[in-house]
Amino acid sequence: MPVTVLLVDDEPLVRAGLRAVLEAQSDIEVVGEAADGAAVIPLVRRLRPDVVAMDVRMPLMDGIEATRAVLRTVDRPPKILVITTFENDEYVYEALRAGADGFLLKRARPAEIVHAVRLVAEGESLLFPASVRQLAAEYGDSDGNPAARAALKRAALTEREEEVLRLMARGLSNAEIAARLIVGTETVKSHVSAVLAKLGARDRTQAVIAAYESGFVAPG
Repeated sequence: MPVTVLLVDDEPLVRAGLRAVLEAQSDIEVVGEAADGAAVIPLVRRLRPDVVAMDVRMPLMDGIEATRAVLRTVDRPPKILVITTFENDEYVYEALRAGADGFLLKRARPAEIVHAVRLVAEGESLLFPASVRQLAAEYGDSDGNPAARAALKRAALTEREEEVLRLMARGLSNAEIAARLIVGTETVKSHVSAVLAKLGARDRTQAVIAAYESGFVAPG
């Protein structure tokens, strides 16, 4: 089954460019478009895309509010990939904190766009870990967020789970973590699932943001 994508951007040329790049792939299908975040929820409910590629800055409802709305109101929500003009953008970090699964620059090369959609759909590793770390260093609380620290303490991660979370933050995939720890991939998947469940994170991106926000992993 192809990865299905909903495109959301107020610039028609951006949507057309993304559609052309993605539909050139046999394993990706663009199932719909919208010009603003306010139109996302009904389209997501009707089309059930695997991934929503959404501009972070739009006139009526931006990508941050649209991300929150989708995750709050849609059962089994899609993965959300926010699109931005600027890499070092506080809006992007806020979108990640709100629940987005990754971000993509509008000037990205076609191969990078395709890779981002596939990686976010699979959820097996963190998209652009160095950029996420940079955003956390720039816009996160350098002393750690007290609420995030308390949540991490309540999670009571085991030593192995803590080790897995650190490697997740470095951007390692499940297979790469397995090779590093000399364990099976299924064992790593079990550890990742346990980390997500204990942190109340819907995916590894949110777990990594929690690690940065709590001060468990230093973004610098």
